Parts: sequence; C-alpha cells; structure tokens
Amino acid sequence: MTGTPWPVQAGPDAVAEQGRVCALAVRGVRDLQGVTAAHPELFDAAPFDAALLSSVATAIAFTAPWHTADELRITTRTLLWVFAADWQVDYLARSADDVRTIVTDCLAVADGAAPPPASHLARLLADLRDELATVPAFRRLRPIWRDELARMLAAVSREWDWKNLPTDPTTGQRLPDLDRYLDNADNLACSFVNVTHWIATGDQRTLAQLTDLLDASRGVQRVLRLVNDLATHERDAEWGDLNALLLVDDPARVHARLAELTSRSRGDLAALAERCPRQADYLHRQISFTGGFYQVSDFWGARDE
Repeated sequence: MTGTPWPVQAGPDAVAEQGRVCALAVRGVRDLQGVTAAHPELFDAAPFDAALLSSVATAIAFTAPWHTADELRITTRTLLWVFAADWQVDYLARSADDVRTIVTDCLAVADGAAPPPASHLARLLADLRDELATVPAFRRLRPIWRDELARMLAAVSREWDWKNLPTDPTTGQRLPDLDRYLDNADNLACSFVNVTHWIATGDQRTLAQLTDLLDASRGVQRVLRLVNDLATHERDAEWGDLNALLLVDDPARVHARLAELTSRSRGDLAALAERCPRQADYLHRQISFTGGFYQVSDFWGARDE
C-alpha cells in the first residue's frame, strides 16, 4: 500500500464535527461565489478557480470552527480580498507607480473615501469596510484595522521593489537576506485577516487583548511565511516570486529557522492561552492547518499560459 499512512481511526463524534466544519466551508464557498460574481473583473484570472475559493473557505472554517457561517463571512471574504490584492500587485502592476496607486486607493478607502470606479480592488475593500462598520467595536478599533492594512500594503510594495528594481533603495542590494525577508512577513496578510476577524467576532475580553493577540499573530505569520515558502518554492520559481529558499545558500537554514520560529510561537501561544484561550487556539490552528494543507495542495490554481 502506498501513500501517507492514515492516523488512528477517529471516533464518530470527531467525524461528525469534521463534517460540520466542512459544511461551514461549503457555506463559505457559496458566499465567495457571490463575491466573485459581483466583482468579475477582479477574479477573472485562471488562478482564481473553484478550488481556490474552496481552499480559502476551508482554511477559515477549520481555523475558527466554533463560529457560525454568518460570523465567518467577513473573515473569509477578507482572505479572498488578500489573494486579489496579492495578484494585483505581484502580477498585474507594471511599475512602481502602479503599486503606489493601489496602495493609495486602498488606504483612502480605509480612511472612509469612496473607491475610485476603476479600482475593483478598492471597491471590494470598501464593501468589507462597510460591513465592519456595522460592528459597534469598529469605530473605536478602526485605527488598528487601518494600521494592519497599511503594514500589509507596505510589505507587498517592498516585495515588489525587491523583485523588480535593480537595487533596494535602503540597502543597495537587489534581494534581502533571510532576516529582512522575515521582517517583511506582513506581506502574507495573516495579521490583517486576523484583526478583521477579531474585530468582527470578538467579545469584550478578546478585544481587550487585541494588542497581545496581534503580537502573537506576527509570530505565527513568520511561521506561515516559511511553511508556505517550503511548500511552494517550485511554483514561486516558475512565477518569478520571491521565496526564502532563494535567499540562502543551504535550505537547511530555512528548515532550522522554521523550527525555531515554530517553537517560539507555540511557547508564546501557551502563555497567551492563560488569558485568551480561544484566540490562542485560533492561532495554534492556523499553524497546524497550514502545515497539513501544504503537504498536499496549494491555494492558487494554474497560472494563465
């Protein structure tokens, strides 16, 4: 018999719970189909296939399975928006000016402006902003949400520079070293999705811990950056993306750094669990789900030829 050995058989209650979580994901996919239908110009590229929508919804469902489908809607939509933003910057922007326009339009929307009619990405962000605005806590926490968006956009812009400019204007080098690359892990947008989720669904205890939660999220984000890179290095090479493995002379350095960051993050989450157990579990589950998912598949579909 070939393939990965199956673990010890789960009991019927565990299987029933997995079935319920899968049903949450199905509800999420159907909602995302509505989003893509409403913004066809944003999702018309081949990599935005049905499997990507399914992967996005499944990731959120398994990370926060204690919520209802309605409660997870804005988190799932935000993660899809992140994929759209990544595509716009990484693959459609042809110049630094194009990237600056994307950043300017999105930050203006975060500050309350109407989206430019030509910016489909900003239009979808405005939809997310307006839905978040129905949450009472958003008025108070909007600056934090806006800051996380700005961090994400600055990181994806910096990566665009690394890939496309002759030299980094800060260091004089074309590519970063591994430490600087990990310092830019906000380009993964994990923390932006997380802060959106916590504002949309968090109770008073969760929101009171938001600063600590975001600190822990940044540690998880670095772990996920390397998990992603180790799993997708062949696709990144084909698509011309940066990857941690391109920045080192020995892949063992990336594996060692991943082990170090994972151990540190798990320790931080254990301490966080004493004050905010559910959200510590949420972050634990991000690490575990992502590690399991990338053993078999990738989020993106095939790129246009």
